[in-house]
Amino acid sequence: MKQHPLAGKPAPRSMLVNIPKLVASYYTLDPSGPVSFGTSGHRGCAFKGTFNEMHIASTAQAICEYRTSKGINGPLYLGFDTHALSEAAFRTSLEVFSANNVNVVIHAKDEYTPTPVISFLILEHNKGKTKGFADGVVVTPSHNPPQDGGFKYNPPQGGPADVDITGWVQDRANQLMNSDGSNIRRISYEKARQAHTTHTQDFITPFVDALSQVIDIKIIQNHGIRIGVDPMGGSGVHFWGPIAEKYNLDITILNTDVDPTFGFMTVDSDGEIRMDCSSSFAMANLIGMAGKFDIAWGNDPDYDRHGIVCPSGLMNPNHYLSVAIWYLLKNRPKWGKVLAVGKTLVSSSMIDKVVGGLKRTLYEVPVGFKWFVDGMLDGTVAFGGEESAGASFLRKDGTVWTTDKDGFCMSLLAAEILAKTGKTPDEIYADTLMPKYGEPYYRRVDGPISDEQKKILKSLTPDAIKTPTLAGLSISAVMTTAPGNNAPIGGVKVVIEDGSWFAIRPSGTEPKMKLYIESFGGKERWQQIHDEALPLIFGKKQKNLR
Repeated sequence: MKQHPLAGKPAPRSMLVNIPKLVASYYTLDPSGPVSFGTSGHRGCAFKGTFNEMHIASTAQAICEYRTSKGINGPLYLGFDTHALSEAAFRTSLEVFSANNVNVVIHAKDEYTPTPVISFLILEHNKGKTKGFADGVVVTPSHNPPQDGGFKYNPPQGGPADVDITGWVQDRANQLMNSDGSNIRRISYEKARQAHTTHTQDFITPFVDALSQVIDIKIIQNHGIRIGVDPMGGSGVHFWGPIAEKYNLDITILNTDVDPTFGFMTVDSDGEIRMDCSSSFAMANLIGMAGKFDIAWGNDPDYDRHGIVCPSGLMNPNHYLSVAIWYLLKNRPKWGKVLAVGKTLVSSSMIDKVVGGLKRTLYEVPVGFKWFVDGMLDGTVAFGGEESAGASFLRKDGTVWTTDKDGFCMSLLAAEILAKTGKTPDEIYADTLMPKYGEPYYRRVDGPISDEQKKILKSLTPDAIKTPTLAGLSISAVMTTAPGNNAPIGGVKVVIEDGSWFAIRPSGTEPKMKLYIESFGGKERWQQIHDEALPLIFGKKQKNLR
């Protein structure tokens, strides 16, 4: 995809979303598409009729019916992030939950709620219980542009709902929506807020108090690590102050603004305002101040992702995952030796090498953090990570922390690593991991995807690939299911004899194709794989992504 001329530059006012018009569209436009759960819930845009009041009311009602069918009768923790549509969808869903007599717990003083906090609260409530289980909903489209909305359900295991649950909720929501909503129970927002089933709670204090159980915060404090934090206008904006105060950390919060237009952002590579903390273009503001701190980071609006900025610049997400895994396996003695390390199959093979080098088990799954939930819940998976800068890991004692991605713990871990080793994570990658395991070149490119291409990817089988070579080397594996759990990957991964590979899959959150390539033969081999990948899958006339 061609880089936009505004990439990395401040967003001009002409680019900012008209928020009143957006919210009005949420309430007044009829849906133009169905409820559709991707890897992280239902996402869409009110302007396009794909994220509107009826979508959310129907989905909330479907969740109520799902809870009843499964005997889930504990509290439902409900949170929302800083996107403009999030509060509107929060209000709609509370109206429905209250009408269905669901006990809803919301953050006191209408505070924003990060995704990992909802997971943490669910697990804390359910600990040791045999009935009265809690679940939760997070209203967020994650890092998506300001005009988008998102709605995701976390069942009692605390993490993203699996495909069976989302399929049920999605189908029932569409049935309700197609019947003009006549079976949706709903009361006014004012009555819902005053209902005996609506409860408020301080979500910040219990989460902040427990962070020392997952991070060695004392060592960060003792070494006086100078930390820079850019909340990026997200839902964790009011968490960093209490974290710094409780643990006496040297944290400078660079921007406390919350603006639904996200007008303080720099433009992403494709010309969109996108709060993607793994993008050097979106993170340009923080990168420009990197030299003022020992370590710095930014997080996306719902705080399930992390972007680690060393004095040298933004770390590649795969590099940081590799270093984090290497460090944790060496510095968490209570984890034991039998726990697996989880990665999505589009994450770097450097992780495979690190895990193998430390004689641990690799658990490789399709894209989606939901695949790690059960293992993290029962303590058999120590770490789960995705190439898109999302991960979480167990507490220091080997018990579950969150079963959703946690940008807080992954960010604070970078400071712990620096304090413990005296090196920044990027220095460890360059000085320790690359000399031992090699220097892979990894880059993802995105582009449009047609319905025909989606159909081909969905029906593809390994034996459909007849060509024996790629980039002049023999093809050693073709995968349409993940080796860790044999689940369909929604696309294809092709590996060649030197360990280089590519994977193609449709995005689960945006209407585009994602092409992941990792080369162990430098940029030249990466380019060869790039030029041959799409024609190999879709035919010789296929244009490459740029």
